[in-house]
Amino acid sequence: MPTMGYLHQGHLSLMRVAQKTSDVLVVSVFVNPTQFDPQEDFKKYPRNLRRDKKLLRDLKCDYLFYPQMKDVYTEGYETYVEVGKSTEVLEGAFRPGHFKGVATIVAKLFNIVQPDVAVFGQKDFQQAVVIKTMVKDLNMPVKIVVAPTIREKSGLALSSRNEYLSNVQRKQALALFQSLNLAKRLIKAGERGSKKIEDKMRKLILKQPQARIDYVSINNSETLEPLKKLKGNILISLAVRVGKTRLIDNIRTKV
Repeated sequence: MPTMGYLHQGHLSLMRVAQKTSDVLVVSVFVNPTQFDPQEDFKKYPRNLRRDKKLLRDLKCDYLFYPQMKDVYTEGYETYVEVGKSTEVLEGAFRPGHFKGVATIVAKLFNIVQPDVAVFGQKDFQQAVVIKTMVKDLNMPVKIVVAPTIREKSGLALSSRNEYLSNVQRKQALALFQSLNLAKRLIKAGERGSKKIEDKMRKLILKQPQARIDYVSINNSETLEPLKKLKGNILISLAVRVGKTRLIDNIRTKV
């Protein structure tokens, strides 16, 4: 299971899924610079290896893989993996080059560790779609498992970036999950126009004074193609900045 460390219960839940499907669990901790934009928080990204090690020991993880930067990106490094259409929408539209960095580091970790199974979380659903595409297209012998998002009792999706939120901002961040649930209720009531649903989600989120929306979007959950009329398997996703902290979340449903 690839991670960037600063582990929380969401990570641990994915590891338990991995343990159920495998004989040996390998967890990598590597904060990957190539998936951060120059304006993003690579240097400030939370790190606590001592705490991570304790959590992994308690979980009875078999191996921790903790490579150094010079081992992953050697001097003169120039090879990258790029995936096509599925990286051009949602996160890809707002974070140019992000998925190039993600696909490259995951491909490298797969080559080094040689796993049979790799587990990813639904909170980063687009990432899982991109990795699945890469694995299929490059004939990698790895089964990709996508496990459910783990949430706090409040509904806030667990994320290492929650560490940046003040108490006031944490309360305002609850609007993300509330808006996703609003969308689900509207769909259940028969609404099929994505724009109407997205507009109502935006209105709810923007009631919070520190919230700024990057996107609210309804897409096909398999192709990530944006939908005007809801049909089939659906991904409802969003990216919102609360203060300076950028949070993502999503839910899936079917019409």
